[in-house]
Formats: sequence, structure tokens, C-alpha cells
Amino acid sequence: MENFNKNLKEKVKEAAEFLKLKSNFNPEIAIVLGTGLGNLGKEIKPEMIIEYDNIPYFPVSTVESHHGRLIFGYLEGRKVVAMQGRFHYYEGYSLQQITFPIRVFKELGINSLILTNACGSVNPNLPKANIMIIDDYINLIGDNPLIGPHDDYFGPRFVDMSQPYYKKYIEQIEQIALENKVKLYKGVYAAMSGSSLETRAEYRYLRIIGADVIGMSTIPETIVARQMGMKVLGFSIVTDECYPDALKPVSLQEMIETADIAEPKLTLVISQFVKNFDTNL
Repeated sequence: MENFNKNLKEKVKEAAEFLKLKSNFNPEIAIVLGTGLGNLGKEIKPEMIIEYDNIPYFPVSTVESHHGRLIFGYLEGRKVVAMQGRFHYYEGYSLQQITFPIRVFKELGINSLILTNACGSVNPNLPKANIMIIDDYINLIGDNPLIGPHDDYFGPRFVDMSQPYYKKYIEQIEQIALENKVKLYKGVYAAMSGSSLETRAEYRYLRIIGADVIGMSTIPETIVARQMGMKVLGFSIVTDECYPDALKPVSLQEMIETADIAEPKLTLVISQFVKNFDTNL
């Protein structure tokens, strides 16, 4: 961690400058595509696609279903950049490495961030193959991307988290879902380090402390984005049900297949949000 944190500002600027030299394309919105959600990238009309391993200091995604490339292009006529594949703590990366792309997006002038993930539900009222808007989070990863040397260039040391996900964006998404007859839930996302799934006792604990769904990502990106003043919108696709008294083994393939069922609905609401995106909101 210490080695990566060294000269972090210079690394961010170098990566951003590299991307600027590749194209003068200036996205308004950044989108992070989680497990099983890479197909949303197919809706983007690409101007430039670049593999992570070609970008200075970018980690490389090692998880099945995470393609590992940036897509710069148009979604519903608006300029976006999408991460087709993300990084996770359990892959051995530090949270500073995991959140590095978010800092690069901000350096590129992007102020709005859409995060997506696949998750398990610990709320019996939130069944699989549904979409949850993330309203709040519980960080149980055991780490924080802001730990370590601080640079005022990125924002304050102590970041307010009274509203991690931008209320006006959530309200807009709820209206879009209503108009398009898409059922959406809203709740609390909890993240643990992974890569093992949780035990029955842990699922009971997570429900008791207020979690609706559980995953292994998203929160580090949210923290860094909020430090830099970015407005964040988060979505979880429920790929499995983690009810302690009826717990069954689940495979990654099953999770991806379930994500495929819900993904068209998520693609619809995100596309409509982007189409009607208001930079002044």
C-alpha cells in the first residue's frame, strides 16, 4: 500500500494524461460494471476501447466475467466512460489501487459516477433477480481507501458520509422506474472482503445490523468519489438469496445467470438516466 500511495497524485495525472493523448473525448459520466453486468457496455457506441493493462498504474481484473477494459463512447447520445470489469480487495489489490480509476475519472473532469454490483440478499422481502438502489452502506471490508498519507489535492482527510449516494439522482431513478414499470427496491449495501461467501451466522448478523444485501465491492469507490466531491449513484442486482434457515450452495455461474435476468431492467433505467442527465442537478 505504501509503495502505491507514494506520488499518488503524479500517478493519477500520468494515467489521465495518457488517456487524454489517446483521444480528446470528454465523458460526462463514469460507469463501473460489476459481476455479470458487462453487457451494459454493449449499449455504448464506442469511440475508444482500451485494455487496463495498457493504462499506467491500472490494476488488471482477474475475475471471471470481468473483461478488464475502459470503453469511451456514447450512451443515449451522451458521452460516458465505462469500466467493463472492476477490481476487488480479495484479488490482493490494496483499496488505493482498487479506487485508482475513480481518481483518474475525476482528473478527467468527470463529476458523476454510477456504480453497479452483483450481491446476495439477506432481506426476505428482496428476492433474487431484482434491482436495489443503494441508499446507504455498511463497510465491513476491514479497510478504508483513505488510510495512509493524505494529500489535500484529492479532498478532505475526514469525508462526510451523511449522504454517500446522491439523493437527487435516486429520486430521478425512482421516477424513471415508475414511468417504465420497472420494480426497484431501495436499501443498504454491506461489503465484506471476500472471497469466501458468508456463513449462516454472518448472514444473521448482517440482517440484524441493518443490511439488505451483501457484496464485496462498491464501497471503496464510493468513499473515494465522495472525498473528491463526485455525485454517486449505486445499484445492486440480487443474484442469490442468503437466508440462513434456507441457505443453499451457489456458484458464480448461477450468479451470472441470475444477473442476466435482471440486467435488461438495469440497462433500461441507467440508459434513461443518462439520456436525461442534467449536469446542473
